[in-house]
Amino acid sequence: MPVTPFRPDGAVPRYVRLLIAARGVNQLGAFSLAFLTVLLCRDFGTSTAAAGAVATAFGVATIPSRLLGGRLADRIGRRRTILIGLLGCAAAQLGIAAAPSLPAAAGWAVLLGLAFELYEPPSQAMIADGTRPEARARTYALLTTALAVGNTGAGLIAAIVGRSNLRWLFAIDAASCLVCALAVRLGTPADRAALSSGTAADRAAGAVTDAPDVKQPSPWRDRALLAVTAAGTVYALVYMVLLMALPLSLAASGLNPASAGVLMTAATVVIVVARPLMRTRLLADLPAPAASAAGYVLMAAGLAGYAFAPAGSLPALLAPTAAWSLGNLLLSGQAFAVVAGLAPAGASARYLAVFGLSWGFATVAAPPLGTWLIGGFGPATLWTSMAVVCLAMGVVQPCLLRALADDSGPAGPPAPVLTKAGAQR
Repeated sequence: MPVTPFRPDGAVPRYVRLLIAARGVNQLGAFSLAFLTVLLCRDFGTSTAAAGAVATAFGVATIPSRLLGGRLADRIGRRRTILIGLLGCAAAQLGIAAAPSLPAAAGWAVLLGLAFELYEPPSQAMIADGTRPEARARTYALLTTALAVGNTGAGLIAAIVGRSNLRWLFAIDAASCLVCALAVRLGTPADRAALSSGTAADRAAGAVTDAPDVKQPSPWRDRALLAVTAAGTVYALVYMVLLMALPLSLAASGLNPASAGVLMTAATVVIVVARPLMRTRLLADLPAPAASAAGYVLMAAGLAGYAFAPAGSLPALLAPTAAWSLGNLLLSGQAFAVVAGLAPAGASARYLAVFGLSWGFATVAAPPLGTWLIGGFGPATLWTSMAVVCLAMGVVQPCLLRALADDSGPAGPPAPVLTKAGAQR
């Protein structure tokens, strides 16, 4: 079986860099989901509650999608699973774009959810396979940056295209999936070669890595993994409410919902520009509880700024956007690298799949919560509520992190939030 060891200089392998770049391209179309509820309301005349129910159905479907992605990645291979997920997403996005009725759009939305998370665990596991353990955190940070750059373009596309026809956003998302699939198919190793490469190299480095033929205990019994997953769920809920409810909030305030693309682009620019600051000694050495508290306080300040901004003023929302973006930066960190390190041989994709369920749960809960608060009480109540949640987490999570840091029992290494200045996605 062919073996390709890690680069002796510790550099990121070419196929890993290509995968990261392809995911960045795919992210260019990823803003369409923020407009799903708006599309259903505008094109089919449905109520915000019914549109929220469809979005919730999509979120429910993403949960088995991620779990299946982790299992398929460890059974049939990383590349095959990534391709299945991307092609499935493209087909479902085109179905939504061309849907003639609400039932058809809802059906395609559920099918999109079933394909939506398939490629996440194998993508993350492929990075772990091809990267030395000590370099994984930097490589995952590179993935995060690529996705952020893609988000910048996605916001601009949404702001421009969304003003004419929201259906085109889903068609563009489908095209980005197809481009990403082509890049993965042509530029990444065949599955057996990729898996054996990671196994041999990690064994040589003395690290725990994938060996698909070895039966492993269930990740659901790993207390450290479950703690990491629980720690990310509240953050994921706040973020998904922000993503999915922002267009509706703008519309309720008298602004064009497509302006959400401008705000999300501004948020991404802030993250990309400020990310180098995370390598400074002051922030790199910041204790995790302090970083967590500061991150949630900044997010709370930004969301409260949305609540109290003058209605109909887009410029007034830019400073709050910068505030929650900086908070998001402090709350992001080395979670993927730590989860990959927690995983025993042959289980990295399944561990990453379980960790990612925090986003699946949030995707289910965010649409009904956001639409209910906006429809029943108005945008100010929505953002005030989310700010209160962030302030509460700014108190609770540092206490949780200190408790986890003292846990040296069978749960294994501390959660990623304890290693550096952050932990969530």
